[in-house]
Amino acid sequence: MTETKPARIRLGMVGGGKDAFIGAVHRIAARIDDDYELVAGALSSTPEKARASGAMIGLPADRTYDDYVTMAKREARRKNGIEAVAIVTPNHMHAPVAREFLKRGIHVICDKPLTATLAEAKRLQKAAADSGTLFVLTHNYTAYPMIRQARAMVADGRLGKIRVVQVEYAQDWLATPVEATGSKQAGWRTDPAQSGAGGATGDIGTHAFNIAGFVTGLRLESLAADLQHFVPGRKLDDNANVLLRYEGGARGMLWCSQVATGNENALRLRVYGETGGLEWEQEEPNRLWYTPLGQPKQLLTRGGAGADANAARVSRTPGGHPEGYLEGFANIYAEAARAIRARRAHEPVPAEVLYPTLEDGVAGVAFVEACVRSSARNGAWVTL
Repeated sequence: MTETKPARIRLGMVGGGKDAFIGAVHRIAARIDDDYELVAGALSSTPEKARASGAMIGLPADRTYDDYVTMAKREARRKNGIEAVAIVTPNHMHAPVAREFLKRGIHVICDKPLTATLAEAKRLQKAAADSGTLFVLTHNYTAYPMIRQARAMVADGRLGKIRVVQVEYAQDWLATPVEATGSKQAGWRTDPAQSGAGGATGDIGTHAFNIAGFVTGLRLESLAADLQHFVPGRKLDDNANVLLRYEGGARGMLWCSQVATGNENALRLRVYGETGGLEWEQEEPNRLWYTPLGQPKQLLTRGGAGADANAARVSRTPGGHPEGYLEGFANIYAEAARAIRARRAHEPVPAEVLYPTLEDGVAGVAFVEACVRSSARNGAWVTL
């Protein structure tokens, strides 16, 4: 008997119009597993651009909205209104947009970081709790197969008690004042009014912080940060060195930079425990190095003999076929779809469903706030 696939989830999008990068990524990710149908959007803060963007991606004219408030109100009233909304705006708009949809019972899938300020993050956390809806944060690197395996290996005690965590995220695309050239992506990311208090710390430092906690399960207790903006005239940090103290005694270092010449998207994680170590690099995402104490280093590959069920669950292609950025996003959307369909059926969300939550988002914004606070005090240790 042929199994019938559940009806696609009706998805809306706020932001992500013409000339936007991340909106297209989310649309591709939502399509990969055929779990969603994009049916509505308010794709730009400029009405003319919003309508042009809607037409460009094939949205019906009557569901292409000039603003997100109108969209939330009208979609909530429709019998076939959206069930979830993807928020892909600059950081400062995440909270107000999310609140409009949460209070109408519409699930939220939001790009990171959660908000521009910690106060906003906490208010949004309460709004989500009051609404009873799902809130999914798209830290896509947590959904890479070998990162899922690394997390399971730590949880299973394969490394023993964790001692040292080293994480870095290096890019070079802001090594010059790109924001002065009219680049939309550089413009809002270097503008405190849109990005928040963190530059590189908010944009990529939150990814590094999140993946370190995701894999190790450790909670950060305090940090000491040294933030710089090397490019003259830039208002936000473009490089940061951060010392980390975790609960339970583990220690770590986080480096994030968008002025590290020669680096494209070099996210790297190393975790060392009493009995073993792990190493993973985003630019070689299908490889995980594992070294048991006193033994040779072992290469574990997605699809290879060393891969476990945690990696296999979020893999799509045979071994040797690279999976990475888009598939990581797609895995987040697939996990969100499982959760939304469980809610549709008034059933518990399956225990194996795993995605970054609003609580992870609050922690990420707290990390950025603490980095800024510490650096302003000449690198003093501060708690989150």
